[in-house]
Amino acid sequence: MFVTLAISALAFSSPVAPSAPARARVGARAAPAMRITPSGSNGAHLSASQKAELAEIAALVARPGKGITACDEGPATIGGRFEAVGVENSEERRRAYRQMLFEAPGCENYLSAAILDPETLYQKSSTDGKLFPQVLWDKGIVPGVKPHLKVYALPGCGGETVMQGLDSLAARCAEYRAAGARFAKWRSPLEIRDGAISRLAIEANMHDLARYALICQAEGLMPIVEPDISLVGDYDLETAIKVNVEVQAELYKAMIDHGVYMEGSTLKPNMINPGKACPTKFTNAEIGQANIDVLSRVFPCAMKGANFLSGGQSLENAAARLDAINKAKGSCPWNLSFSWSQALQLPLLELCKGKGELQLEEMSKLYVDELKIASAAALGKYDAPAGAGDHVPP
Repeated sequence: MFVTLAISALAFSSPVAPSAPARARVGARAAPAMRITPSGSNGAHLSASQKAELAEIAALVARPGKGITACDEGPATIGGRFEAVGVENSEERRRAYRQMLFEAPGCENYLSAAILDPETLYQKSSTDGKLFPQVLWDKGIVPGVKPHLKVYALPGCGGETVMQGLDSLAARCAEYRAAGARFAKWRSPLEIRDGAISRLAIEANMHDLARYALICQAEGLMPIVEPDISLVGDYDLETAIKVNVEVQAELYKAMIDHGVYMEGSTLKPNMINPGKACPTKFTNAEIGQANIDVLSRVFPCAMKGANFLSGGQSLENAAARLDAINKAKGSCPWNLSFSWSQALQLPLLELCKGKGELQLEEMSKLYVDELKIASAAALGKYDAPAGAGDHVPP
């Protein structure tokens, strides 16, 4: 099913004859046309039942104290992680590994959702033969999918990129929903250079996110939008605040202009941090407050929550910073939680080094312990070690 935006025409009439000065202006350049808002403004093109389901999924993802396990790495990416610890990459090992992430005893106490790679969406549990989306639903965890394709470097733009995959997205979303997914996640990677991101890169990526969200909702998938600003660089915390406000403001404006149903969508942002090479020290509390400052300035109250990505941070730092964000939240209305991949998974894979095979039982126990830490941080109740979460200059 494809979305049709009904555009209303502006009709102009002239009930009286034009004046002489007006006649003299005939042939002059016409004034710019008024911008027309889609008739589907804030999901008006969706049925009441469609909107209710999207809002319900967004609420399920935003349950307090629970977050998202992001296991949507493609076969090559997860295979590279396997090989780095001496484990051969195969479809069966990928399947068994994801099964451990979904069936670890007690993981459902800390997880609201899981993001799957399309390959995983069609794989089955060896425990009972059920497809993984059903396994997740049975545990109260909402299954979702990554529908985007590959990053593409814009020619002549100094390495700035866009994410590919809008073509045929509607058909893929329909297939993924039929397979059991109920939300999707699209990542748009950005990088701060010389203290800024170009307007071209911001507008191209944020408008792509808005179009993706619009298409997802029409196909019955709650969209998670992920503007991902890299930690690469030496920019300071104030620059990070300024640029993230600019990027997120463009995103929400584009979503509204496209007619996205805001109550039926979710944000997956990077944490507001100084660049890894920043020479200035910042405390964990300062970083936590910076994240609240950005959200307070631009994040719509209509959206129920934000699930921060880890972005290459260690579990200790990611948890300490998420905890600081929630301690600084005050009366902000959103659920602020996690959607982590590397922060959770890299320590698990370390258990396999030198053993040549996945250590699934040990990994399962450590994984649940990690989720307990992430859950506590999402509630602002994590007792972080001294200095954890601080930015320390290299």
